[in-house]
Amino acid sequence: MLVPDLAYPRAFTLRVGRTDQSYVDLDDPLRLEFDYMQRLVDVLDSVAAPGQRVRIVHIGGAAMTMPRYIAATRPTSAQIVLEPDIELTAFIRRHLPLPRRSGITVRGTDGRRGIAELRNGYADLMIIDAFVGARVPADLTTADFLADARRALNDQSLIMINLTDRGPLSYGRRVVAGVRQAFPYVALCAEASTLKGRRFGNVIVVGGTTPLPYAAIADRVGRTPFPYRVLRGARLNQLLADSLPFREDDAAESPEPGSSARRLA
Repeated sequence: MLVPDLAYPRAFTLRVGRTDQSYVDLDDPLRLEFDYMQRLVDVLDSVAAPGQRVRIVHIGGAAMTMPRYIAATRPTSAQIVLEPDIELTAFIRRHLPLPRRSGITVRGTDGRRGIAELRNGYADLMIIDAFVGARVPADLTTADFLADARRALNDQSLIMINLTDRGPLSYGRRVVAGVRQAFPYVALCAEASTLKGRRFGNVIVVGGTTPLPYAAIADRVGRTPFPYRVLRGARLNQLLADSLPFREDDAAESPEPGSSARRLA
């Protein structure tokens, strides 16, 4: 269902079951109400300036908040959205239509299959923001999947993964271990309260094929009302300890958010 934002005439939150999945303002695609979405944009803007053309693959579409943002800020970009819920996509096209000539192509397939169908080195950027209810599907965080994601990215590329967890990040650490196996440069971004286990919240994992602009990312995500911390290098190694990547035979969904089924944002 679409929940209207009473403050803006054409702005809505997409709610699936009890989980708020997306927020879209048709009059202003740069309005990002979900905090984690703003942090994804902080990372994006740190590595690719507005106006720069990018070839991007999104795993998870929902109401397509991020594709709309990129279409508005980088209008010549080519975007592929992998969204297996065909009925949801049809609903969004009907009620929250994409802008004309947006460069956004939606494929009705899951992330695993959609990435496997891409040619080697296709994309500059990949964003994984896929949830079934309030949990990340298990098959999108295995070492095998992340290796295939790396195959589909070029030699100057970036992957961003939005997860939900809480300290000590038993789930998130294993995802980071898988990303680090596929990408030489890695960072983890989250609120201090999430890292310390006081709050279940969003965790953004970033992997790069070339050195990441850690200082620029830390500056952007730290200058917010609810600042994120950026872990890298020795601090990230300390957090990971001996964590092993998820394998095909022990893959797991992200943890339940607890008493609330709403995705924290």
